[in-house]
Amino acid sequence: MRPPIGRLIAAGAVVATTLGLTAPAALASSPAAHTVQVTVMASSDIHGNALNWDYYKNAEYDDSAHNDVGLAKISTLVDKVRAERGAGRTLLFDSGDTIQGTPLDYYYAKVEPVTETGQTHPMARAMNAIGYDAVTLGNHEFNYGLPLLATWVKQMKAPVLGANAVSARTGLPAYLPFVIKTMKVPGERPVRVGVLGLTNPGVAIWDKANVEGRLKFLDLVATAKKWVPVIRGLGADVVVVTAHAGDNGMSSYGTDLPVENASAMVAEQVPGIDAVLFGHAHNDVPQRFVTNKRTGAQVLLTEPGKWGQRLSVVDFTLTRQRGRWTVTGKSSATLNANTAAEDPKIVSLMKDQHDTTVGYVNKVIAESRQELSAAESPYKDTAILDYIQKVQTGLVAAAVAGTPDASLPVLSIAAPFSRTAVFPAGPVSVRDMAGLYVYDNTLLGVKMTGAQIKDYLEYSARYFNQLAPGAPADPAALTNAGGIPDYNYDQLSGVSYDIDVARPAGQRITGLSYQGEPVAAGQEFLVAVNNYRQSGGGGFPHIAAAPVVYNAQVEIRQALIDAAAAAGTIDPATFAETNWRLVRDGVPLF
Repeated sequence: MRPPIGRLIAAGAVVATTLGLTAPAALASSPAAHTVQVTVMASSDIHGNALNWDYYKNAEYDDSAHNDVGLAKISTLVDKVRAERGAGRTLLFDSGDTIQGTPLDYYYAKVEPVTETGQTHPMARAMNAIGYDAVTLGNHEFNYGLPLLATWVKQMKAPVLGANAVSARTGLPAYLPFVIKTMKVPGERPVRVGVLGLTNPGVAIWDKANVEGRLKFLDLVATAKKWVPVIRGLGADVVVVTAHAGDNGMSSYGTDLPVENASAMVAEQVPGIDAVLFGHAHNDVPQRFVTNKRTGAQVLLTEPGKWGQRLSVVDFTLTRQRGRWTVTGKSSATLNANTAAEDPKIVSLMKDQHDTTVGYVNKVIAESRQELSAAESPYKDTAILDYIQKVQTGLVAAAVAGTPDASLPVLSIAAPFSRTAVFPAGPVSVRDMAGLYVYDNTLLGVKMTGAQIKDYLEYSARYFNQLAPGAPADPAALTNAGGIPDYNYDQLSGVSYDIDVARPAGQRITGLSYQGEPVAAGQEFLVAVNNYRQSGGGGFPHIAAAPVVYNAQVEIRQALIDAAAAAGTIDPATFAETNWRLVRDGVPLF
């Protein structure tokens, strides 16, 4: 693909883009101490939340902690900081995962794609109005393919950064690596703030179908070591990194790719960085300091949670030393969006696209014969997840009809993405279906053996804590062992099995059978699975290397909607089947 930065990139060299602030206010300096104050704000993991609205509940967003969400709230917080600090002494960045996550994003990517209609993407519309100075790519930016991403990048007034996303053909950056912003100081040398954008290497796994052969994703530390000296050499007084990577140094995948959550590693190993504004982990980290191992300098890290619930605010004090500005103080905090009203300017700007999305998600597609809930799905076989299994199994079975694989049994994998998902008795809407299947995954069919299926299920069963003899079977204490999220607990349909939680992890699957007969180690099966899991997401064994027999790029959520609309009714009598259960020493728990 042709790098968007065009002529700025020559072989082995990048020319920095130096941009001045358009705000009229200039930095005020202290004559006595020759000091100035610079403030950098950061959002991250907005995930399509423009307004404080829950499209799945058809109501204003609220959670148990009474968080609010959305760029309209962020806009109010940003305006407040700009008013307090002076607009000319503030900058606003974002650390990625912007254009995927809500039905609003989905609608303008898939239902009325902006690549075809020419409309401005809602997230570009809102962020342009707020006045972002730079935005970094997150892994979810690649979910809808490179053409949509390119359209959004073109529509953004702020530069979109991703230094470690490079052309697979040339090795050159496919997106702008960094930008330097210049702030004028009356009677003094201007202050220059350089920002380096780093995205997540996991894109190579999670969106393999969209990026393979076109983009590569390099190590964050190595990339920062390359570009930070360049930014410093071009005169940056302050260097910040916006990284779409958590700070725990761990990965959700194996060692074939660079470390997923490398933000603290960047701070520790790369000299010359003043602060790392990170995302991806969805945590509220007001302020954390990491010591650089080479220089001993204290590097500030901050993360503003998710969905626009928080805004990181970083204050730098710069002192003029030997004719240059040097950072002599820094601190940060996160502001809570629930303390701010929505900016009416953003609400008005979003109204048409928001209303269109609300109308779409509330469209009735079928009638459910009874209420189906996902609340117990993490520890019981529930009918609502069986509905996903039924649709996936049917698609793969139909696809292989007439092929040599048609005689093989078809199994299906699904996970409890949302415990709050419900099909109400009566009308079921797009919103209800989207609340059940919250990710934009596509469906594949792969071939696996009985032995591989057993290994896969044992890996999945790590999700449960070991239950001692006589201990109460408390669902709240039973699941999410070791912090494993619900979406990494896979359930398999088409075979029957027990999970004995009295046993240690790795020895829990008992009674694995198909149609009443024990599954043989060499027995072959077709398995319906989503692209995230098939690409290696979650680190499940065998699945990524399994031969693919079906990959028509069918979106699973849309397949669920289409199947419900075609049938007109959702009747659990036609698909619900209890084929797995939790046991303790062979005795069912529930």
